Amino acid sequence: MTVHNDVLEELNKLVPLQDKLQATHKSIADLFPFIVRIAIAIYDPETSVLKTYMHSSGDDNPLDHYSTLIEDAPSLKEILKTGLPRVINNMLTFEGEESEHSRRLGRYGYAASYTMPMFNNGIFFGFIFFNSDKKDVFDDKTLRQVDTYGHLISLMVINEITSIRVLSAAVKTTGNITHIRDPETGSHLDRMSRYCRLIANAISTRYQLDDEYIEHLFMFSPLHDIGKIGIPDDILLKPDELDNNETEVMHSHAGLGKQMVDEILANFGLENIEHVDMLRNIAEFHHESVNGQGYPSGIKGEKIPLEARIVAVADVFDALTSARPYKKAWSNNEAIAEIRKLAGEKLDRDCVNALIQNLDEVEKIQARFREDFYG
Repeated sequence: MTVHNDVLEELNKLVPLQDKLQATHKSIADLFPFIVRIAIAIYDPETSVLKTYMHSSGDDNPLDHYSTLIEDAPSLKEILKTGLPRVINNMLTFEGEESEHSRRLGRYGYAASYTMPMFNNGIFFGFIFFNSDKKDVFDDKTLRQVDTYGHLISLMVINEITSIRVLSAAVKTTGNITHIRDPETGSHLDRMSRYCRLIANAISTRYQLDDEYIEHLFMFSPLHDIGKIGIPDDILLKPDELDNNETEVMHSHAGLGKQMVDEILANFGLENIEHVDMLRNIAEFHHESVNGQGYPSGIKGEKIPLEARIVAVADVFDALTSARPYKKAWSNNEAIAEIRKLAGEKLDRDCVNALIQNLDEVEKIQARFREDFYG
């Protein structure tokens, strides 16, 4: 009997996707030492934006928190159009004529690149980039082997993100089955989730947030109010001010949300989704106040998980600037004045400042995802 060491044994373990990517990179580097970085970018079809998601090069990353419209990256757009990979055997040939991300990579010392598109059942999902510190290395023989690793990485990434989307779909289905109708629209969720990403990007250096954290925040934030599924219609949809008993019932949605997350994760076998505690924190703590007067636990300051503090700012700002059956929309200036007042009391000051300082991006999000009560 011969003992064989499986070079990809790490993929069998219950470890984060980041660890699996690094293990895969190590295996590739044993064959091709010139491949010094593998990076993944995810495509958002709603906005045609390509976003950095994960990479294998440790702290050595020239593209932290980078995003671009696919229209602004001509050669990547061509990959999307044809569905065929791209080989750049000399990055210097792209200096000055290709997208900003290619120029950054070239200036960072990467000499060649191989780009594979990811597809999930024929639908474009994103790109995998294999970066080399030597030029003229991606010949046909090398690419045949790299392709195998690329498809393996693609399957791992798609499986991870699809699991989160299954979770989101399960929540939406539950809401439809129980005929609960929250007055907040789908456009609200589109906007506030992107406000969350905007805030997280702005504070990423101070709080050492990586792209993976930010993308999971973006995916999980629309589920912040799932506990409202368990709130009766006569309270959830009441146009007038709630009395004390009704307010207590409404406040229970935070605890119900945490319970629902746990039940759905167990029922759908999704307990091992990466960063799943972030989802639990968002559902349970997004109504906590930094002064300790929020609910359900009355925790304060930095004891409130950062993801919950980010969601709180995004949620409050969009609620203020959105029309509802019982209120008119505030202007952005009015809403900014209000969240300034709330900063340091109800809302996290860093998160408030991050949103205010990126008002131009806020306005782009508002223009893209306008309020629609009928669609």
